[in-house]
Amino acid sequence: MDAPATTLDAAFWITAGAILCLLVLSGFFSGSETALTAASRGKLRSKADRGSRGAERALKITEDSERLIGSVLLGNNLVNILATSLATAIFTRAFGESGVALATLVMTLLVLIFAEVLPKTYAITNSETAASFVAAPISVIVTLFSPIVSAVRWLVRRVLSLFGVQIDPDSNVLALREEIEGALQLGHSEGVVEKEDRDRILGALDLADRTVEEIMLHRSGIEMIDSEADPDQILRQCLESPHTRLPLYKGEQENVVGIIHAKELLRAIYQHRGTPETEATDLAAFEVMDVAMPPYFIPETTTLDDQMRQFLRRHTHFALVVDEYGALQGLITLEDILEEIVGEITDEFDQGDGLPIARADDGAYLVDGAMTIRDLNRANDWSLPDEEANTVAGLVIHEAQMIPTEGQVFSFHGFRFEVVEKEQNRLSRLKIRAL
Repeated sequence: MDAPATTLDAAFWITAGAILCLLVLSGFFSGSETALTAASRGKLRSKADRGSRGAERALKITEDSERLIGSVLLGNNLVNILATSLATAIFTRAFGESGVALATLVMTLLVLIFAEVLPKTYAITNSETAASFVAAPISVIVTLFSPIVSAVRWLVRRVLSLFGVQIDPDSNVLALREEIEGALQLGHSEGVVEKEDRDRILGALDLADRTVEEIMLHRSGIEMIDSEADPDQILRQCLESPHTRLPLYKGEQENVVGIIHAKELLRAIYQHRGTPETEATDLAAFEVMDVAMPPYFIPETTTLDDQMRQFLRRHTHFALVVDEYGALQGLITLEDILEEIVGEITDEFDQGDGLPIARADDGAYLVDGAMTIRDLNRANDWSLPDEEANTVAGLVIHEAQMIPTEGQVFSFHGFRFEVVEKEQNRLSRLKIRAL
């Protein structure tokens, strides 16, 4: 009579031990899935470059995320179902038919706490470390389950295709650039990333998507020198100008024939007039075109990233922007591109009527009409659209579908725009207030 009881007790403890091992495996699969999906590939790459073989394996197996997730889920479901079946057998033998409900309750609590919440909490807290640790065994499991996962993947895609859903195996769930942008925005909202740091990084990322037309100095604001003017007048204009490089035109301003550098001009005039040891010559015979550099023209559709590379390659900082017909549209410098990353760059020679944006007494913002929408958004953390216009004045004209008069008020995109000053057809000053 004692033998059956002993056999029953031995079977119970063996089954209980098997359930415990299966719960450990379930926790391993759950934690591995979380660690490998939450780990930053950038941090893993950094660890791999420092010699971490686990990080290198983690990078390799996460390249095909669909196969990885399929293998881990297959293993996790196998052990969970097997553990639940064994528990049901034990409780049914001990408590009869009521053991099924009791087994469901107990296994739900055990799986939830020890096979899901606990391992996933640890994995998401130490994702890179956990991913490096589990990469080796998970890579073996992925290889073993590969035939089954491939069949399941084929079946899933066939079912989805019946509903018109097509899956691109080469597409990423989230583009790297969007991931960086989202992380920066989230970090700024949580106070981890400073606004200036966020703006610099996002500014650098946007260079490839923005053209020189968006930030160039319009031709109406370009200071030029008549190449046929008197040399004394040219010298005086260069000395009074806050700019180092000035375009030279002949006849009409559209006809740019060269670029004069103030330092080169002064050096040439000094040599032309002579030194204390030699007799000075007449400045009227000086030819400014002898020291002028050839103009560098670029199309207005050139991206800022490409243009910055061209500036660095050509060892020049100054370019004239033309449209598709070759007509002069404006000019751009290397400093203009750098300002899109680091913000406004000024020195003791910069002149202007003041800041392009100022706070009025009533809480509204007084904005220069020529200020770009991007700069206004960066300054105030706004999100005014810049697809149809580059400047604030251009946005108002686009939305109003007319040239507003001084004092007119418009409301769009959640803001109130008032035309404060107008010069001919140009909106020179605007007052903006959030509605």
